[in-house]
Amino acid sequence: MSEEEVAASVHAAYRTEIDMDIGLGLPISAPARLLDWATAAEARGFDSLALLDRLTFDNPEPLTALAVLAGATTRIRLQTEVLLGPLRETALLAKQVATLDRMSAGRFVLGIGVGGRDDDHVAAGTPIGQRGRLLDAQLTALREIWRGQPYRGTTIGPRPFTLGGPPLLIGGFAAPALRRVGRYADGFVCAAPLTWAGPLVRTVQEGWEAAGRAGRPRLVCQVNVAVGPAATIDEARAAIAGYYAFTGRPGWGEPLSDPAQIADTVAAYREFGADELVLYCYGADPGQVDMLAEIVR
Repeated sequence: MSEEEVAASVHAAYRTEIDMDIGLGLPISAPARLLDWATAAEARGFDSLALLDRLTFDNPEPLTALAVLAGATTRIRLQTEVLLGPLRETALLAKQVATLDRMSAGRFVLGIGVGGRDDDHVAAGTPIGQRGRLLDAQLTALREIWRGQPYRGTTIGPRPFTLGGPPLLIGGFAAPALRRVGRYADGFVCAAPLTWAGPLVRTVQEGWEAAGRAGRPRLVCQVNVAVGPAATIDEARAAIAGYYAFTGRPGWGEPLSDPAQIADTVAAYREFGADELVLYCYGADPGQVDMLAEIVR
């Protein structure tokens, strides 16, 4: 079997889980507490740890933070949801991802997207109107680099632990982003509420089939949650309001805090056909890990 065939089989296995995995989206307000979150999440059987990405915001840089968490864990997957690819130089990104994938023994999943906030692109010097074309070129180059092919006349190491590079997820809402999944990725990060996720997923599947891909893409969904004392829930609400202030929509991203409602929502995503549901926690208290584990398991 060639290296390409082995890589394809590895990525196909990642896409087809039997039951829905449950992950935790880590809070971004207290980086020093993320080690406590990671070790507690692994001990309680969660399947993944995820971090979002912004440049002009008070959040930890996700590749750096996940590298630290990789050293504190042994089983749990580590993923970006989603890394803003066009903000990063391609060769360096390829090296960073390959290093993290190798040092975590293949536990890293690269969720990637274009990013839609002007301030991030201004700070990075990225022309926002070209971000889709930049990502298309970047995704092609990343795979070539990870396969050991020359990039601008030279090779870039290390080779990833996962042949051909780690699994790729693409996040987004616009039609070009949804079609990009079939061309480049293993799955789709659906950050939309369940009430309007269906059309997005159908568009992704149509693009997948048009690209001649077998089976179906992995579907990773997200929902905001906060459990515990009123102070923890209030902290999460304030953090979410600050993060989504750019939308101009009060209450956007409001976290679920009632345990019964969270349990019902998990069941609804399982019925919807999600392969993974990531519970995003904006409150910093890692005590939420135990409470969420009791609700969803």
